[in-house]
Amino acid sequence: MEPSLERYINEPGLRRELLRRVYHEATLAGLPPELVLALIQVESAFRIEAVSSAGAVGLMQIMPFWIRELGLPADDLKDPWRNLRYGCTILAHYLAVENGDLTDALARYNGSLGKTWYPERVMRAWQRHWRPAEERLTVRR
Repeated sequence: MEPSLERYINEPGLRRELLRRVYHEATLAGLPPELVLALIQVESAFRIEAVSSAGAVGLMQIMPFWIRELGLPADDLKDPWRNLRYGCTILAHYLAVENGDLTDALARYNGSLGKTWYPERVMRAWQRHWRPAEERLTVRR
């Protein structure tokens, strides 16, 4: 995964630490780490300090109201490791709510339930950049 992440994060130590943390948090939440990497790519392009126009924060673009739902008032969503914990927990929650339907869970994560453009973007990124080469689908023309 490190070569794919190099285009977003230049510093090797930070890349390795991010991959280690993504693996840890995704595994705790029962998610494929590669899916989490694809979601981060789509949400923030791996920019730790990203803030959307809607107010979503960090790598996984967490809305601040989730602090009331999941955490403590002192939680800092700009902390990348805390942001990963929240994002993986939220996605796992939505997967449970949607009975394992990844498309609907991703749409909920993005706030676009009923639409498929966002899940398609995440799944495309997952397929193209984060799955091991031997698992990637090939398109024949």
